[in-house]
Amino acid sequence: MPTRDSASHDPASPRAAGSSRLGDGVIVRGSFGGQPVERRTVLDRAHRGDVVGAWGTIPLVDTGPRTSGWRRLATFAAVLGPGVIVMVNDAGGLSLYAQAGQDRGYRLLWLVILLAPVLFVNQEMVARLGAVTGVGHARLIFERFGRLWGRFALADLLVLNALTLVTEFIGIALGCGYFGISRLVSVPLAAMALVGVTARGSFRHWERAMFAALLGTLAVVPLALLVQAHHPALAAAHLAATRRRPLPTRGVLFVVAMIGTTVSPWQLFFQQSNVVDKRVTSRWVRYARADIAVGTLLFVAGAAAALATCAAALHHVAGAGAGAGGRGGGFVDAEHTAASLGSAVGAWAGVLFAVVVLSGSLLGAAAVALSTSYAIGDASGLRHSLHRPWRQARAFHGSFLAMIVFAAAVVMIPGLPLGLLTLLVNVLAGVLLPSATVFLVLLCNDRAVLGPWTNPPWLNVLAAVIVGMLIVLSAQLVLTTLFPGLGVPVQVTVALVGLAGVVGATSALAWVRGPGCGADLSVGHGAGRSGEDRATWTMPPLETLGQPPRSRGRRAIVLVLRLYVLLALILVVIKGMRLLLCF
Repeated sequence: MPTRDSASHDPASPRAAGSSRLGDGVIVRGSFGGQPVERRTVLDRAHRGDVVGAWGTIPLVDTGPRTSGWRRLATFAAVLGPGVIVMVNDAGGLSLYAQAGQDRGYRLLWLVILLAPVLFVNQEMVARLGAVTGVGHARLIFERFGRLWGRFALADLLVLNALTLVTEFIGIALGCGYFGISRLVSVPLAAMALVGVTARGSFRHWERAMFAALLGTLAVVPLALLVQAHHPALAAAHLAATRRRPLPTRGVLFVVAMIGTTVSPWQLFFQQSNVVDKRVTSRWVRYARADIAVGTLLFVAGAAAALATCAAALHHVAGAGAGAGGRGGGFVDAEHTAASLGSAVGAWAGVLFAVVVLSGSLLGAAAVALSTSYAIGDASGLRHSLHRPWRQARAFHGSFLAMIVFAAAVVMIPGLPLGLLTLLVNVLAGVLLPSATVFLVLLCNDRAVLGPWTNPPWLNVLAAVIVGMLIVLSAQLVLTTLFPGLGVPVQVTVALVGLAGVVGATSALAWVRGPGCGADLSVGHGAGRSGEDRATWTMPPLETLGQPPRSRGRRAIVLVLRLYVLLALILVVIKGMRLLLCF
């Protein structure tokens, strides 16, 4: 496999492209070795060409079968990236999993395992959408659900991403703070580094920088193993004790926050656009799934390691100090956790944890800000690609810069309750996730968009169960906020009824195969269901699909979700104000 960046050899690369506003999409035609080259519509011509990754290149004309193990491995190395990067445990995730271990021991370790398939299913669907359609998530929502819902989805994303990016810079400040570096120095330097690595116009160099940060986050795994070895008897005692203790009254809030930091809406927008930007097509969907599987395993290893580290080394401190002074030795923020690990285990443990938090924060900040720039480019039709330097995509890089500057400026405000802010932002992400997931499921059942790549029935049922569980958890948060004294039996009854209703409604709406159920699949490249047809079928240009037929059921469920989100947002603010007054 060639390893050079071949963008300059692509006739539609940034160096040769003219205007790339909407309507300037191109269709790739031709053949190589008797095999047809896929055709796809693109909104930015930089999205067409060779697959260029951190560890290899797949030429556009290379459509031959992978018959040897070496060729399959080289192809996987070139595709590897979006699925791994999007799964990384960022500042919010590391802080919440550390807090779960420090304040609650091993009681929430099961949630890490349960969230893994949820994460894989969601990210597989968006990766498939990106590879088959060649356009980003925001653009598909605008085209298939209309401008009204597209604007709502984009507004949700912009607000949530701005707040999430603040938590990433909180992680940067706290990670560097452990080493005595003031946030007045660390935050501006991190902001300049993030802008610099993105604006240079090289997808390969950007992805390699992300992999370097990813390696830093993986240091949490040896940290957990060493801490467990350092306190074997203590860790076993904590595991036995925490099994017998119920979750505290704020358990629902914390569970929703853990879900929000693990499966966040920004991940859907980022991965689909990043797959498109990397030029992965339907021929390489199998390798994209493997990329997501590796990322899921890394997520489980990192999250479980962060939780187990703090459960083994710090949970006894939190329990012993809880009676004196309110918070006692409980979680405050990531910097305090690193200092506590240094005191309880050794200086090396604090250093490793601080490095992990700093690395995850840098990677998370890059991905979150980039998902915003991708979405704005999708909605506006302006150039939006990491293959383009600043001078060729000023709006794309300018929006990235604006997000970074905003988040850095907020973190510089003195006196912010950083730990509580991180918790509330991730609760907000958990509340908004069901709405984003419903849009995703409906798009993945739109035959005009995905043709033979639409969801199989079993995946629709699984996705409906996931959406139902997310909505029920959010509803529990609403109930406990409005009625703090509500009994457990009533909450369980409401949860079961709500879950059954949501699963039934979502399954029924998805089963009709989307708004394009009557579309003629022959307009795509390959109309059948055979393996070869699926490998070469790509979505026709969006302009040729026509308006999807109206559906009262779809409008109703989207409207109900919108009302639910607005109510839940109000109650999250109320809950946050209560916690802030008690902080």
